[in-house]
Amino acid sequence: MTGVSLKDYVLASIGMIPGTIMYVYIGSLAGSIATLGTGAQPTNPGVQWAIRIIGFMATVAVTVYVTHVARKALAEAIPDSEGELHA
Repeated sequence: MTGVSLKDYVLASIGMIPGTIMYVYIGSLAGSIATLGTGAQPTNPGVQWAIRIIGFMATVAVTVYVTHVARKALAEAIPDSEGELHA
């Protein structure tokens, strides 16, 4: 039905996980921000916000790293205009 092999499909699906986690995490932060004025605050909001910020930065860092690795792999696998592979 498609020209994409099962192996390539599974690898691409796994490669989408960091971005998906980042978007879910951003949505979670938006939900937490929405409850700021409702009085439903945790007992120690400073610690929870610090953990959220560190988690967000780690998620972004992993996403950037995976993107870098994927671009490098693509550059090495795709031939340039002269038909040679990049080293």
